Amino acid sequence: MASPAASWVLFLLAAMTGCASAATFTIKNNCPYTVWPAATPVGGGTQLNPGQTWTINVPAGTKSGRVWGRTGCSFNSGGRGHCATGDCGGALSCTLSGQPPLTLAEFTIGYTNGPNDYYDISVIDGYNLAMDFSCSTGMNLHCSRPRCPDAYLYPTDDTKTHGCRGNSNYKVTFCP
Repeated sequence: MASPAASWVLFLLAAMTGCASAATFTIKNNCPYTVWPAATPVGGGTQLNPGQTWTINVPAGTKSGRVWGRTGCSFNSGGRGHCATGDCGGALSCTLSGQPPLTLAEFTIGYTNGPNDYYDISVIDGYNLAMDFSCSTGMNLHCSRPRCPDAYLYPTDDTKTHGCRGNSNYKVTFCP
């Protein structure tokens, strides 16, 4: 049997590990056309036909993450091509942020002190798709037009970021 001190250390390690887990992002295409979602710094990109979903895991400590939808894309078998909106250097699997116009779901997962994650929608770089972005323990953000009230509209519009308890999961829906 472990000593009380050893038990306390094990408890603290377990608690700290529980606060630093990945967040699961479920990305769904409700549009009547194909969308190619992209995610940085993890995830890359994929093709989603109408009704399909894509799941990515984002580790704790992720700062300045983004998810966006690309439209009008065409890629070859090597993953090279072009998108009419949100293109990221002609790659299917993005390592760069997309080119405007693009509606962005932005997030920070367990990067700051405390248990909170942070998330928002931004149309600072333009608007290309209607989007909902929600946290399992927070509010749903909705953006269905270029100047939607739930989104950042300009760089110093600092009232649109929302907190979410750590260890939450997220959902991004295109054409909600």
